[in-house]
Amino acid sequence: MHEVHIGRRQLLGAGLGLAVGMAAPEVWAQARRPATFDWTLHAPEEVGMTRAGLDGVKAAMQKHIDNGDLTGAVTAIARRNKLVYFEAQGVRDIETGEPIRKDDIFRMMSSTKPTTGVAVMMMLEEGKLSLDDKVSRFIPEFRNPKVAVVAEGADTPRDAGLTGSYVIDQVKLVPATREITIKDLLTHTSGLSSRGNGAYVNQVRHLPDDTLASYAARLGSAALDFQPGSRWEYSAVDGIDMLLRIVEIVSKTPADAFMRERVFEPLGMRDTHYNLPPAKADRLLKFYGKENGQWQRQHPYFGNGPTKWVSGSSGLLSTAHDFLLFHQMLLNQGELNGARLLKPQSIAMMSTNHTGDLFHGVNGKVNGLGFGLTVQITRDPVAADSGRLPGAFGWYGAYGTTTWTDPADEMTVTMLVQQTVPSVTPDFEHAIRRAVVA
Repeated sequence: MHEVHIGRRQLLGAGLGLAVGMAAPEVWAQARRPATFDWTLHAPEEVGMTRAGLDGVKAAMQKHIDNGDLTGAVTAIARRNKLVYFEAQGVRDIETGEPIRKDDIFRMMSSTKPTTGVAVMMMLEEGKLSLDDKVSRFIPEFRNPKVAVVAEGADTPRDAGLTGSYVIDQVKLVPATREITIKDLLTHTSGLSSRGNGAYVNQVRHLPDDTLASYAARLGSAALDFQPGSRWEYSAVDGIDMLLRIVEIVSKTPADAFMRERVFEPLGMRDTHYNLPPAKADRLLKFYGKENGQWQRQHPYFGNGPTKWVSGSSGLLSTAHDFLLFHQMLLNQGELNGARLLKPQSIAMMSTNHTGDLFHGVNGKVNGLGFGLTVQITRDPVAADSGRLPGAFGWYGAYGTTTWTDPADEMTVTMLVQQTVPSVTPDFEHAIRRAVVA
């Protein structure tokens, strides 16, 4: 086990005003049970839930399968460090009708991001970086950034960076008011590759043989979409990938080896990989999408075979079992089954809102939320139409994976599917809420 420390400079630099030894926020007051967890299924009544309520959770998922919204799902719920729900519903192969299995492996996509967030916090505890460090301290190519702005009188795009109508000569570059920082990348306030004006002028693209190192050296020249710290816009891939590159640099360990040795293996996440071992290939789910109302086999962006690209933003392949263990570690304030990854102060820092009122969901239309360090935070469940309690935090992936930690409820949840169906998550959350009685 690596010795860890968290300095006053890092804590104050995070804007929390925390000092070593101070109590965790009130939301953590209940989450102080022994940090042990096994995969034994317990009766829901042991943890203040009801069997009828959990049957309602299963029915909520089955409704979406029966309606053709999903091909299948694997879901798991733990409360007070006891597993109370673990279900596999639907099929893994539409052509054969083969049932989905509890140990099936999913493309986690952006659900990967909080694992990279944990790695960054580990390096912060070890004094190898701080939240206020400039990215250029580690990747010099990020010095002297430029920001892409719309020239006066230019047409307004329908959706900047995606279906916009700008031409290159209508976008100009201006100096950034400051360089981007570690905290900017963790909170998606950097302006790096966030579907904005920079997309009209940037020529940086992933190459087939890219590694984190080779891509980072080119990405540093990319124009930012806005002045750092001024907005929240989702950096779907590049921002968090640069953080994993920085972990690689300061730890002097290849990214995949670091994550395996320092995060996955200590937690017992035995089926979590960036490159899937051939012996597990038959457990990787096929990927389907709707075309003309019918499910069709599709080619996903990640998880298609060996790659040199270790993506800290979207690259993990994993299971409901493994990601529930990851969230149990977060719930237990950095510890699980004798393995301590982080101190409680680091988990508190990670799960505190760092963006004020800037964050309104990826689509900009959701209220009642905040954003921490790689995680979304529930502030007002009613405004957010959420079944989570205030202080709950987690993230999700483009292919439908959703995982979260709810400290006030002493609960962790994984909902793994491989289709993007926005209506599923609220139904699932509210069904869980109805299952809690004490």
